[in-house]
Amino acid sequence: RYVPRRFRAFRNFILVITAVLLGTVLVLGWLSSKKVREVVTEDFNQQQLILARYAAKQIENSLDILRRDMVLLSHSLSAQHVDEPALRRIMLAAFPGIRDQGTLAIRYVNARGRATHVVDGRGYRTMPQSFWDREHLGRSGLKQNRDAVMVGDVVHTLYEDTAERLIMDMARPVWTNAASPSRAAKAGGLSGVLVFVLDAALLVEKTTVAVLSGKTGYAWVIDHKGVFLYHPEREFIGKNAFEVRKEKQPAISFAKINEIQKDLMLTGKEGASAYISGWHGGKEGRIKKLIAYSPVRLDPAAERRFWSVAVVAPVSEVEDSIHAIQVRQFLLEGIMILAIVLGGLILIGAMLRWSSSLSAEVEEKTKELRKSERQYRSLIENANDIIFTADRNGVITSINRAGLNFYRKSKDEIIGVNIGEICFNEKSALRQLTAIEEVFGTRNARQITYPVYIKGEEHWLSTSFNLLFEERSVPSAVLGISRDISLIKRKEKEEQMHHADKLASMGTLAAGVAHEINNPLAIILGFADMLMDRFKPDSEEYDILKTMEKQGLNAKRVVENLLSFARYTEYREEPVDVNQTIETVLSIVRNTLQLNKVSLK
Repeated sequence: RYVPRRFRAFRNFILVITAVLLGTVLVLGWLSSKKVREVVTEDFNQQQLILARYAAKQIENSLDILRRDMVLLSHSLSAQHVDEPALRRIMLAAFPGIRDQGTLAIRYVNARGRATHVVDGRGYRTMPQSFWDREHLGRSGLKQNRDAVMVGDVVHTLYEDTAERLIMDMARPVWTNAASPSRAAKAGGLSGVLVFVLDAALLVEKTTVAVLSGKTGYAWVIDHKGVFLYHPEREFIGKNAFEVRKEKQPAISFAKINEIQKDLMLTGKEGASAYISGWHGGKEGRIKKLIAYSPVRLDPAAERRFWSVAVVAPVSEVEDSIHAIQVRQFLLEGIMILAIVLGGLILIGAMLRWSSSLSAEVEEKTKELRKSERQYRSLIENANDIIFTADRNGVITSINRAGLNFYRKSKDEIIGVNIGEICFNEKSALRQLTAIEEVFGTRNARQITYPVYIKGEEHWLSTSFNLLFEERSVPSAVLGISRDISLIKRKEKEEQMHHADKLASMGTLAAGVAHEINNPLAIILGFADMLMDRFKPDSEEYDILKTMEKQGLNAKRVVENLLSFARYTEYREEPVDVNQTIETVLSIVRNTLQLNKVSLK
């Protein structure tokens, strides 16, 4: 039926639901837009991290190439006693191959003289040893540096009185001709030290200058002291990264980038983050930048010395792609909002038809439910088995007519009463309560058999317990179905008694048979004993008679054991020797075991 009051309430409900859905769509749209921004930003930073790793690896490769070239050149210098013309020829031949790697000069510091041989862009020449040359000689003589390529710190200094450069030395000892540097060291054969003078800025620039992130992003490199080795802002190169930014933009806090540099980059960490900068691409002001950084392992022997490559780009690099995604997302949200509004209107319009059909359907389903309930109750009430339900504590909550008739009690006397109080002894009640607890605990069915006493008469019940559930699989009660198996139990006892009678008859028969066997055995043993007196103990006839006697005694022992086993004794309890009992049984069956080739251990 159409009820206006109910219709208005449902219409208001639909309007509220529509408003809630609209609000949900808007909130989810905002959260989704925020998530999209985070995902796109993270993806962009991961791409920057790949670029930073690549640049760091390229710098490490350049250093490895220089180390390899230095090792080869040191071997050439130590492979033979090199005079000055040969030394000049070897160094001039080697310099062009490493010049592109940022090498400014090759220096060979002679340990047996005071001259240093130099090859650079101006050619070959000799010059007096400097303080740094003697420093390299001293370090080369140390035990830990005998076969090492020593990488020095970057020094911002005036090189060759021409221009300020970021100079870094790479040195390796050169030993006289020997099977190994260790043997040469023991013989005191330090010939000199080979030094590559490197322009650190030139070394890293050829790799990092080509790194581009997005449209305007770039890379920069700092050494383990925080000094810029490369930066697109040329005035930054050679200056401390913690100070130069503040000098350029005093009004902006660079705490975040300083923290990233100090705690992460200079400790050899790799990662991605964001910070506030004061400029980018000619524009000044507070600009948020994304940064990814990766370490350059300068010297495998010095774990704490790291350079770090950073790739940075402004957040605006990702805003275009984010904007395109957000436009599509807003269009999708608009379509969803329109669909929700139209759906609400259509739902309200269809409510009249739905409300009229709903009444008829509910009435029909109610009739079906009542019919099903009557059938269920009829099935339970007319069942021959005892059907009942109980809660977790064993309190009966329902029982059918067969149960009431069996226990000879009324419904009020059973419902609400614990199982242990209904015609059960303590052991039977405990078994049922334990089974109920296990069914609730394991959620598996249990079946038990136990006695019940009704007005002094013993009955045996076989009960199956199953768990009943409410909504959401919450256990509510246990269903018990009991069957009276007393008749089956009585038949089993009768069969046991009949079997016992048969065994008693068999015992009587065995005793008679044993008596009949004992008489001829006694005659055989008597005559065997008489005949043995007529022969000498070492004769063949005596051995035959002795064997007959032995086998006869075996037969006699078996018959005696059979009589002992079959003899009826009154029931009594007394201590027994288990080992002796086992030996008695085994003596009866030992011949059977031997005939069947069974070995007993």
